[in-house]
Amino acid sequence: MKKGIIALSPIVVFILFYLVTSIIAGDFYKIPITVAFMVSSIYAITVFTGRPLMHRINSYSRGAATEQMMLMIWIFVLAGAFAHSAKQMGSIDATVNLALSLLPPQMIFAGMFLAACFISLSIGTSVGTIAALTPIAVGLAQETGADLAMMTAIIVGGSFFGDNLSFISDTTIMATQTQGCRLSDKFRVNAFIVMPAALVILVVYYFLGQDTIAPQQIPAVEWVKVIPYLTVLVTAVCGMNVMAVLTIGIVLCGIIGMFTGSFDIYGWFGAMGDGIMSMGELIIVTMMAGGMLELIKQQGGIDFIINMLTRRVSSKRGAELSIATLVSLVDVCTANNTVAILTVGDIAKQIGDRYGVDNKKCASILDTFSCTVQGLIPYGAQLLIAAGLASVNPVAILPYLYYPFALGIVAILSILLRYPKRYS
Repeated sequence: MKKGIIALSPIVVFILFYLVTSIIAGDFYKIPITVAFMVSSIYAITVFTGRPLMHRINSYSRGAATEQMMLMIWIFVLAGAFAHSAKQMGSIDATVNLALSLLPPQMIFAGMFLAACFISLSIGTSVGTIAALTPIAVGLAQETGADLAMMTAIIVGGSFFGDNLSFISDTTIMATQTQGCRLSDKFRVNAFIVMPAALVILVVYYFLGQDTIAPQQIPAVEWVKVIPYLTVLVTAVCGMNVMAVLTIGIVLCGIIGMFTGSFDIYGWFGAMGDGIMSMGELIIVTMMAGGMLELIKQQGGIDFIINMLTRRVSSKRGAELSIATLVSLVDVCTANNTVAILTVGDIAKQIGDRYGVDNKKCASILDTFSCTVQGLIPYGAQLLIAAGLASVNPVAILPYLYYPFALGIVAILSILLRYPKRYS
């Protein structure tokens, strides 16, 4: 017990240091999130005794530079380069003007949520959706006077609709593979949970957008400058790899920017460089989180959670709740919903088989709760990249994440009320 609590203590230190000091200061921008992670990382290396210091530092470094971490960092680099070069050549402004001309002001919130839901469902990744749409959301917020953190949260929330439901989402594939069910079967169960939450939030966004004021004069749309974003969205929807999508967007921004005289080749290089540099804090946080979570895993923190939650299960409802809690806590510890599902998938299958939980419902629980938690942790890749592109603190986005909150509530009710009945 004591060892398990100590293994999880770096997360407690991070939360207490960041939240408590920010609350005392009355400003979440007073404490940089990088400093909070530095303090908790130093604590993790210090408290996990029993091995030489250099061994612990090496373990931390391996966790910070895993294949998945480096893949995320490459996406951050490309997203920064694309977003800034698109901004410099006028692509964002042109796309925002197009959106303002097509959508009535009261539909801006609902329209952006629908766009995020559709794109994420099509491409199966929340990160790709956020990278493509966040700059547009920022531009719309500036033009309409809407709250920037809220506009960013709309994109983040909608991105998890598809991450959770799409047939090509890695979380969907992982959940169905570990539980031994078909993608289509899991989709049907998931739809009963996801659709009510999405419809409620869509209505909420419609009413929240009623007071949105349209700009007095919308500039003419420069269609040639819309091409990079349209290309990014189309190629993403077609299922192209997110890194390839962003690379194509960067090249198009350079070609069109030089063709229209927005910048020369050195201006393009400078814009890409500035965009990459703007992702510096995000990259540092990602690596420190990966290192700290690797130490937690090595010290048995995740095993402790699993053992604590599975020893008191005695009913089907209890089994489903334990699976939901299990994947949620592991996601908090790993900041990666795919890894969380992979980590607890076999255990969830054993719990489900023992207490008669339908494997389709079990797969749905794993996917839904991991996406819910991933959408709410400020050090997850999705919130970090959204915050980086919007230049806001990730914690500032949290209060506006209506869809992940609604998804979590509906998912809990689906367990407590045995819904959908056919699969419960």
